[in-house]
Amino acid sequence: MRINKYLATCELGSRRKVEEFVKLGLIKINGSVVTDLSYDVSEKDRVEYKGKLVKLQTNKVYYMLNKPKCYITSLKDEKDRKVVTQLLKGVKEKVFPVGRLDYNTEGLLLLTNDGDWSNNITHPSKNISKTYEVKLKKPLTSKQAMQIHNGIVIDGKKTLPAKIVMHNVDGEYYIYHMTIYEGRNREIRKIFEAIGLKIYNLKRLSIGLLGLGNLKEGKFRKLTRDEINLVFMGE
Repeated sequence: MRINKYLATCELGSRRKVEEFVKLGLIKINGSVVTDLSYDVSEKDRVEYKGKLVKLQTNKVYYMLNKPKCYITSLKDEKDRKVVTQLLKGVKEKVFPVGRLDYNTEGLLLLTNDGDWSNNITHPSKNISKTYEVKLKKPLTSKQAMQIHNGIVIDGKKTLPAKIVMHNVDGEYYIYHMTIYEGRNREIRKIFEAIGLKIYNLKRLSIGLLGLGNLKEGKFRKLTRDEINLVFMGE
């Protein structure tokens, strides 16, 4: 089994994350550091991460969390801030987040110990749809909406065309639903910065056809077998 798949199956993280471990020299096989991502791990190999033996895990689990604000989408934080896995009370398996939500962004976050499933969701080539609720104090102009639909250059690269529609007006706030098809860092916030508008609240509502539903903030639940595949369906 290729080393990145092996390590992901050992619940060390997504394939991209464990590849970083390999490149940093944190993986030893049979006592020797291995940095070659093409290495095939056999059943007889002794694999260690930071000096600790790691083994294949076969019990795959999949969770949906309604992430609150002020939580880091990580397994640990150097600044000692709260991390999302602290909310998973009673979960015995070592799971990791699928992709990221910003510290101040709330909503649907997936966690799993299945590295292949995670990679298929987060890999840029998959273009999985993700829908967010965007709360503004000013409505979009037709020009701004067209810019979002056509794509905007952020960090030197144009975003894929996105969809955005007015959903509701709640007091002083204009609420939009926006669907993007890539997972660039702080993509939606940077798009609105580029067109001169401030986001007052950002919440992820769905990935593919898998929606947050009525799951309360800070709560989590296991996905059903059918729901596991809903993330790959949609527009």
